[in-house]
Amino acid sequence: MSERSEQQPDPSDPFEEIIAAETDRDPDLAVIEAGSRTLRAQGGAPQSDVPTRPADPAVDKALREVEADLATRWGETKLEPSVTRIAALMDVLGEPQRSYPSLHITGTNGKTSTARMIEALLGAFELRTGRYTSPHVQSITERISLDGAPISAERFIETYEDIKPYIEMVDAAQEYRLSFFEVLTGMAYAAFADAPVDVAVVEVGMGGSWDATNVIDGDVAVVTPIDLDHTDRLGTTPAEIAVEKAGIVKQDATVILAQQPVDAAQVLLKKAVEVDATVAREGLEFGVVSRQVAVGGQMLTLRGLGGEYPEVYLPLHGPYQAHNAAVALAAVEAFFGVGSQRPEPLDIETVRKAFAAVSSPGRLEVVRRSPTVVLDAAHNPAGARATAEAVGEAFDFSRLIGVVGASGDKNVRGLLEAFEPIFAEVVITQNSSHRAMDADELAGIAVEVFGEERVQVEPRLPDALEAAITLAEEEGEFAGAGVLVTGSVITVGEARLLLGKG
Repeated sequence: MSERSEQQPDPSDPFEEIIAAETDRDPDLAVIEAGSRTLRAQGGAPQSDVPTRPADPAVDKALREVEADLATRWGETKLEPSVTRIAALMDVLGEPQRSYPSLHITGTNGKTSTARMIEALLGAFELRTGRYTSPHVQSITERISLDGAPISAERFIETYEDIKPYIEMVDAAQEYRLSFFEVLTGMAYAAFADAPVDVAVVEVGMGGSWDATNVIDGDVAVVTPIDLDHTDRLGTTPAEIAVEKAGIVKQDATVILAQQPVDAAQVLLKKAVEVDATVAREGLEFGVVSRQVAVGGQMLTLRGLGGEYPEVYLPLHGPYQAHNAAVALAAVEAFFGVGSQRPEPLDIETVRKAFAAVSSPGRLEVVRRSPTVVLDAAHNPAGARATAEAVGEAFDFSRLIGVVGASGDKNVRGLLEAFEPIFAEVVITQNSSHRAMDADELAGIAVEVFGEERVQVEPRLPDALEAAITLAEEEGEFAGAGVLVTGSVITVGEARLLLGKG
């Protein structure tokens, strides 16, 4: 891998033409729990790979008590940037995060999809996996997965009760109590050690250097595309944001870099040199050789660190998911030493089997037919641009109605501008989160972007979905109109609940 990293791209190589194209990525999204109510009749049986509330009333009561206890702590929007408290918790727990190797993932967009692909690949090679992702929408247990599935409510409760005395010990000794995210991170690391897992796949919450997850020393550090998000905390340029995210790159690790803005790439490469890390870059050491749209997804040829992997079916839409797949494959190759200790590629049939089984709820997810309703939790301009491109490629809508509910701390104008070319009309709404932007305020920006005649306001999400479906139905059953619900993880999660995806 180190020899390949010294090679320069050949402008005449078709592969270089493919990877030279700008790629924006979908935002990360935690697994979304589905509910049981339906807004209208829908085609097909609802499906879900995410947990609902516990059926046992006693377990449900105990889980609610844990959730209430956690809710007394700082939420994820309130931070004191350091790893002091989580490091203290790991110390009193006996450093559980040191008992297994790990792959650590940061970036702005694509983290959770990439984590799920890495998990699927490692599982296909018969390793027991632990995966930690965030945020959750409905079920807090979504954040901690073992063997590809969220841990049970019973195990979540047991893990919390096991480490609660240690949490209280650290709280008493620190200036600030452990935050909600820090406690959940500690629970994940403890649950992985208790399982025990063969390998952990860990997604940062925000940034990298001072993120609570950064008490692990990832054998492989993965950096998905960096763009502008959380600029009030991470920086106002890709380079400034990259400084924080480079904090997960540890001594002698292998770094898998997705395509990056030039200034961000320079920061990341400099950090790799400082800690003697080996680097593999998308477009040089690995990448997407070819992709064709297929029924329900796309067919890929990927170039990995050990060679080409042809005819890989990925049941997800959009160019950005193909690039996520290339990053995930390279990360798993690096974990197994492909390109450094071993020259041969991974078994192609195992790779194909793993990718064919990947799911990513809430990313261009069809939850209803006639008219088609698609959910996608794009919540920043880069993610919205990627979604808009993928919608045009994957669906043949004659007319697309948007339902948008966004958080007040996001670049909502940039989000709306990215969707303006593909939305015939947009229904503005808001979700139930305290972070949601007021529907009237969001509508004012939407009118400036779309024009008043293309904007409708329905503050309640159920009413917004009804309005959008009605607008789509105006063209008739076979006209090909659709609805895209987007703007926030929470908006998508609540829409999924209302539309009976469960």
